Amino acid sequence: MPAPLRLGLTGGIGSGKSTVAGLLAGLGAGVVDADAISRAVSAAGGLAIPAIADAFGADFITGEGALDRDRMRRLIHSDAGARGRLEAIIHPLVGQETQRQAALLAQQGKACIVFDVPLLVESAHWRQSVDHVLVVDCTPEVQISRVMARSHLARSEIEKIIASQASRERRLRAADSVIFNVGLSLEELASELRLIAGRFGL
Repeated sequence: MPAPLRLGLTGGIGSGKSTVAGLLAGLGAGVVDADAISRAVSAAGGLAIPAIADAFGADFITGEGALDRDRMRRLIHSDAGARGRLEAIIHPLVGQETQRQAALLAQQGKACIVFDVPLLVESAHWRQSVDHVLVVDCTPEVQISRVMARSHLARSEIEKIIASQASRERRLRAADSVIFNVGLSLEELASELRLIAGRFGL
């Protein structure tokens, strides 16, 4: 059985990356969602919770036993080192689960395994671990309007999140393929994806 193509999928917040991941799954790809894994390890009872409590204090754990994301977001914006300390806890756990899921999908005979990774471009490890990088691109103004509509965050909060991610230019430089997701209906987005899906064995 030939090894599956390892497709790195990334894009800024509000770009439509998760929608594209779903469309790729519909075309037969296996999808490993690094963001979902990260949320799971920091959810109530997650593997990262004891270490987060040790590193940041019990105030950063909710009454239900999950990471207090709002409190952590505020800390990261005010303390430059906090993000690195949190990532040092979460990233190894995410990496282990990512590899476990990818191995399972390979055993199932998937021709393409999609690694849905928001911070793929920021990580030297991820860029070296995939065969092809697909970037879902859109303008910052569209990102802001989409996230405001779905998450009801303040514009200033969204702008901080965008600023904390790789720049649009940096993502585009890292891309092997790009989908420009502005003004497309879901059907048009799916059509754009089908035009390039053959590159991924789909």
